Amino acid sequence: MSGKKPFKSKILVVDDEEGARDALEVILEDEFDVTKAASGTAALDLCHHTHFDLIFLDVSMPEIDGIETLKRLKALSERTDVVMISASDRAQMAVKSIKLGAYDYITKPFEADDILSAVERVLEKQTLERQVDYLRLEMAHQLGDRQILTQDPAMLGVLDLVNKVATTTSSVLITGESGTGKELVARSLHFGSERRKEAFVAINCAAIPSELMESELFGHERGAFTGAHSRSVGKFEYANGGTLFLDEISALRLELQAKLLRVIQEREVQRLGSNRAIKVDVRIVAATNTNLEEYIQRGTFRRDLFFRLNVIPIRLPPLRERRGDVRLLAQHFLRRFNLQLRRQMPGFTSQAVEVLERYPWPGNVRELENLIERLVVLGRDNEQISHEDLPLEILLDSPFSEQAFLPEKDGLLKARDSFERQFILKALKRAQGNQSEAARILGIHRNTLIQKMKALDLRETPPSRDL
Repeated sequence: MSGKKPFKSKILVVDDEEGARDALEVILEDEFDVTKAASGTAALDLCHHTHFDLIFLDVSMPEIDGIETLKRLKALSERTDVVMISASDRAQMAVKSIKLGAYDYITKPFEADDILSAVERVLEKQTLERQVDYLRLEMAHQLGDRQILTQDPAMLGVLDLVNKVATTTSSVLITGESGTGKELVARSLHFGSERRKEAFVAINCAAIPSELMESELFGHERGAFTGAHSRSVGKFEYANGGTLFLDEISALRLELQAKLLRVIQEREVQRLGSNRAIKVDVRIVAATNTNLEEYIQRGTFRRDLFFRLNVIPIRLPPLRERRGDVRLLAQHFLRRFNLQLRRQMPGFTSQAVEVLERYPWPGNVRELENLIERLVVLGRDNEQISHEDLPLEILLDSPFSEQAFLPEKDGLLKARDSFERQFILKALKRAQGNQSEAARILGIHRNTLIQKMKALDLRETPPSRDL
């Protein structure tokens, strides 16, 4: 067993009456690390040198009373949690202390359960605050690490537009193919706005069953439907003061589109099973990889909702229209995965870059990112990534010339190898990578094909992963 002592929360008890200090110590000492102070001055001196998770502070004390001590404690640390204690139940004093930042107010004589319950509530609140702080730091870290890199004029225009509209409250509709970075742009809008300190809440409208979607968005009360055993807060309430990102908005069914439109117009939500309207201040950023105007023509998307969401349209170009960004992004992802996976792969050969730049990237930036991670995992330290390391799926669909494989001086044997390589690649492409089918097309045995592929450095495609 470890010799380390279990962690105990530190509690400071401040009261000029020794009996009250001792009583609180008896209640708390089994579970917590208790320190006592007989005056506000002594408490302030202790707090200059020690952090306390919670302070019990008597209101009526000589020299510096509890209210003044509370003010000075909050000046030292705004997040210090203080529970005030008084010998009399004076509502005015309780209200004043709460306004000054006290967490709670307890009157004497107190019960042990009252004290322990107050401690439990404070520590639970602090746990939640730490989780929120961590998540905010993680989001900020991810935003910095997963920054939008580009040198493409069209994409630079998009970033300029993002910077201009980030400080507004207007709704934004981001369109673009899967993998182009729509959520990344949405996060940039949020963190570039005055709402950056509040929540960024993302919800994928296509990933949640339609029968659960209304509850996810607006919340529900206990007993609102079968299985609703407790109250649930919806995404709109979680995002209050911040940004709500509705990804794949086209998947939202028509009746929910009508309710979403009403929330946007009225700026209030109503939980399922409740008649009470809850005011919300949320900026809506929606995204889709479909043409919503076609959905409108088919009657599956509301025109009025489209106009509400499409106040500021942002279109993200696919990676095949950003050829100059492929090298930039590939090098960025290589640096990141080298650090993340503790590898030392120096870069790409010119032939590998040429293949990557000519490939159409149907999965866009996400596909490129996943490929680079795979290459780093399977690669060798201190060796450049060459075209020979690329999987067949990239080589088969890449319309590069034979020169990507030919050395500067070609003899007959090299020309034959080049011809066989191209012939085999075309057969594999026609067979969609199936080696048995490709061998049948070529009129050879599958084992012969495998031997040829090894001789020509045509590697089998490793299994891909959806990261």
